[in-house]
Amino acid sequence: MKDNKKIEHDMSKMDHNKMNHEMPEMDHSKMNHEMSGHMHHMGDFKKKFWLSFVVSLPIFLLSSFMGLKLPFNFSFTGSDWLVLVLATFLFFYGGQPFYTGAWQELKERTPAMMTLITMGISVAYIYSLYAFVINHFVSGAAHVMDFFWELASLIVIMLLGHWIEMNATMSAGNAVEKMAALLPGEAHLLGQNGRTQDIKLEDLEEGQVVKILAGEKVPADGEIISGTSAVNEALVTGESKAVKKRLGDKVIGGSLNGDGTLVVKVTGTGQSGYLAQVSKLVGQAQQDKSKAESVADRVSKWLFYAALLVGIIAFLVWLNLADMSTALNRMVAVLVIACPHALGLAIPLVVARSTSLAATNGLLLRNRKALEQVKKLDVVLMDKTGTLTEGIFKVNEIKSENSQYTKNEVLELMAQLETSSSHPLATGILNEAKKNNLDIKSASNVQTLKGIGVTGLIAGKEYQLVTANYLKKKQIDFNQKQFDELAQKGNSISYLISDEKIIGLIAQGDQIKNESKTFIEQLHQMGIEPVMLTGDNELAAKKIATQLGKITVKAELKPEDKERIVREYQEKNHHVMMLGDGVNDAPSLARADIGVAIGAGTDVAIDSADVVLVKSNPKDVLNFLHLAKATNRKMVENLWWGAGYNILALPLAAGLLAGFGFVLSPAVGAIVMSLSTVIVAINAMTLRID
Repeated sequence: MKDNKKIEHDMSKMDHNKMNHEMPEMDHSKMNHEMSGHMHHMGDFKKKFWLSFVVSLPIFLLSSFMGLKLPFNFSFTGSDWLVLVLATFLFFYGGQPFYTGAWQELKERTPAMMTLITMGISVAYIYSLYAFVINHFVSGAAHVMDFFWELASLIVIMLLGHWIEMNATMSAGNAVEKMAALLPGEAHLLGQNGRTQDIKLEDLEEGQVVKILAGEKVPADGEIISGTSAVNEALVTGESKAVKKRLGDKVIGGSLNGDGTLVVKVTGTGQSGYLAQVSKLVGQAQQDKSKAESVADRVSKWLFYAALLVGIIAFLVWLNLADMSTALNRMVAVLVIACPHALGLAIPLVVARSTSLAATNGLLLRNRKALEQVKKLDVVLMDKTGTLTEGIFKVNEIKSENSQYTKNEVLELMAQLETSSSHPLATGILNEAKKNNLDIKSASNVQTLKGIGVTGLIAGKEYQLVTANYLKKKQIDFNQKQFDELAQKGNSISYLISDEKIIGLIAQGDQIKNESKTFIEQLHQMGIEPVMLTGDNELAAKKIATQLGKITVKAELKPEDKERIVREYQEKNHHVMMLGDGVNDAPSLARADIGVAIGAGTDVAIDSADVVLVKSNPKDVLNFLHLAKATNRKMVENLWWGAGYNILALPLAAGLLAGFGFVLSPAVGAIVMSLSTVIVAINAMTLRID
């Protein structure tokens, strides 16, 4: 099982009841701070860039470029001292973020981009100090060329690049801000005297009661204690239809109230509610390192060692061939060229853009490594109920198998067993009981039977609502022909028993989602095998499969069976995606190479999934697959842009072609490096879902 995942669910509770998930309270300011990465700890790059740029202008005007006077260069008495002062300020002020980053890298024994930049500007500054002393205080010495112009250009270009990176990364975080904007700024707190008081949303606490007027946004997750209304949850769940809400129903913060007034008891605030969970998923996705990003980090590390080695060799060779000034010139050029700034941006910018695109398309990437697993994907395992089907069961048949019970009495007993369950089958039973105006009281001592059903006490007598498989195992006689006839019509069948005798049965049918058939067809076109995993009976599952098209069916499964099947596919060297609604699927979601949870709410096994689909639409998986392929393509392109130029530039910087009159200066190296950075950023921003 994946190291970074934990299954914290009691499997005995997963079969017939949805799982409750509690997310830790989230400090939004802390999350936003962390999302921008370690760069935020290094200062305000925008401010540093502009101030450094202004300070650099006099240096560019007063100092020479590689010893050459530029057309706009001029000088006056004391101008050399002014350049020294400004360059010193620039070295310590503008270079500060890089020194901080280098120190962190060296402490972690992972020298990379920041260390290289620090080496480059440090060598340039120290050598320029040496040149200044020789030129001003050593009489008769030959003029030594300084690197103040190159130092200033390098610092300014590097700061500009990091500012671009910060802006790009922060723009990828806008998805979180958009989600937070769904919540209203205030809530109408209802006091014991019946009067309302407007309070700020951040002051709202769990357990408080709020009034939501017609047309207002729901301020927090809660349970209705008074009123009825049609609530539009499209902004947060993607479901376009307004949902009728009444006493006891739950509402989601950020949804839009209809024409009724609701009184709601708060169960989840802005920190622990649904939107906070969604935002946290986006934040986590942007922070987690993908496999490709780790490769980029390793490339940067080896580039550091390569640059250091090439720089030292160039220094020693040129020291023998020429002089100290030339030797240091070549070393500086090597270190400037090797600065892997673009490489450092290559993967983060692509993933930041990908994460933002995913969020705006209803895809929440909890684990970014899932993007890279798509390349090898060849099997998609999927739950049936709520994933391929609507998950809305309609009662098609109720039969009494005991003359002492009427149909309504059978239905009433079933409903009493199911009052505390949110399973789709239970919902179908309860809806049918309400339709028949039955008086439903909750059974006592209700317990879930894993993979079987539910049991409880009603008027002191024990009743069980179970599957046909349970009857077979217990050798309880039932009408097999009747079962087959109902199952072949696509019904899920449950039996009410007591004292191991059948009292009655209920047959419920589900409808496939409109998008499911197209989804299965397109998986085949992509060379991916679709497999349906369901706890339902085999006949009902095959009926659904017939409507879907070519799909492998594995039926009558318990939660552990699904996880076992995922493992069996993996042992045969298949790369598996598991698609489920999080009810019985948490173990298999965690086991799969890519776990995708459908229906992003508090009832979903978020802890076990890599990707969460906000809309309960299986076709969104296709969007994820297309996005992942486009993302991987951009990653490869950016890695080449970010590191590929070093292959040619390092030898040139070392002076390999000096014999032909070509010498690559630190300033030109900085320009080449900055161009590759800009190309990487632009390339990342052009990422689209194909």
